[in-house]
Amino acid sequence: MKILFLSLSDYDTVSAHGLYSDLLRCFIYHGHEVYMVSPVERKKGKKTYLIRESGCTILKLRIGNIQKTNKIEKGISLITVEPLFIRGIKKYFPNVKFDLLLYTTPPITFCRVVEYVKKRDRAKTYLLLKDIFPQNAVDIGMMSCSGIKGILYQYFRSQERNLYRISDYIGCMSEANVAYVLRHNPEVDAGKVHVCPNSCEVRDMSVAFNERKRIREKYGIPQDKRVFIYGGNLGKPQGIEFMLQCLHSQKKNKDVFFLIVGSGTEYGRIESYLEKHKPDNIKLMNQLPKEDYDKMVGSCDVGMIFLDHRFTIPNFPSRLLSYMQAKLPVLAVTDPNTDVGKVIVENGFGWWCESSNVDEFQKQIKFILTSDLKEMGEAGFEYFREYYDVEKTWEILSCKLKEL
Repeated sequence: MKILFLSLSDYDTVSAHGLYSDLLRCFIYHGHEVYMVSPVERKKGKKTYLIRESGCTILKLRIGNIQKTNKIEKGISLITVEPLFIRGIKKYFPNVKFDLLLYTTPPITFCRVVEYVKKRDRAKTYLLLKDIFPQNAVDIGMMSCSGIKGILYQYFRSQERNLYRISDYIGCMSEANVAYVLRHNPEVDAGKVHVCPNSCEVRDMSVAFNERKRIREKYGIPQDKRVFIYGGNLGKPQGIEFMLQCLHSQKKNKDVFFLIVGSGTEYGRIESYLEKHKPDNIKLMNQLPKEDYDKMVGSCDVGMIFLDHRFTIPNFPSRLLSYMQAKLPVLAVTDPNTDVGKVIVENGFGWWCESSNVDEFQKQIKFILTSDLKEMGEAGFEYFREYYDVEKTWEILSCKLKEL
């Protein structure tokens, strides 16, 4: 079978560890040919080119700038992506008949590309739904359903509906995601929507005692405190203002230390807080290379997830997997609509509280300080092995495709 994977992420190899590269390697391992379309932004000064690896061909397609640029340039670049993708597929893969087209959200603006390949090759189409847009933007005030902003919302909502319509199957991250999609899109055939969770290759990323001690010393992290780590995006969806309220409530707690590692639009807000209040139990670090970050996670005690309390869509953050692989129990501080907290608590590898109540956060910290973190971390790793192993995702995809 020949598989085409569409992405706006910058892939130079399929061998790196990640949600999608791990899955694509599963297809290669099971004897399939993988093709990818992955952009190279204009600012890198490169023309479109091909990368060939064993079992995989990557089309590095030159597009406009979409990362770390102004909104106007990004908007224009995103609008022109679809015709560039279609043109690239026509030029570089003219004689390849694809059997399966895989694509993710974000973005939701691949409708014409999907329709083109589906019609040209009679390919089966599978959407890996990782983001429910534009409703997520409405929830946190970045978009509106009415007024001038409503025009933009209606456009993207139309794109979302089209994407659901042309997809033969829609794989959602959790049961709550399945329920949400069907409730808000009654025209979608329930038979093509199912759970296909975030997953990756099973690797024990825990850190031995001596290595853990060395890493903490290297980065100036206390050896004698329970270290809570938040790693990943620091933006509007994470509800950074509430996160800071929670951390501020712990400024006099000598038993805990909070490590924040990442980047995003709200990074400066955290910096300003630290400069103003100068807490001695919080450390902020810029995004690290993946290998360094993985070791950093393994040297901590508890992983943290934060989501803005206004969300009505059920987010299921993929950073959960890095904590579970490192055998860290997880504290989820989220809106009540996601089921990530339910999964964590019911399966014994963490705690949950709503991201609108600082008092509840404080209570969870007290529970954590008296909990058996090692046992809970092991429980999380076993749950990961059982449900989030990428081989299980591949099996879900394979079974569904046999039905078509």
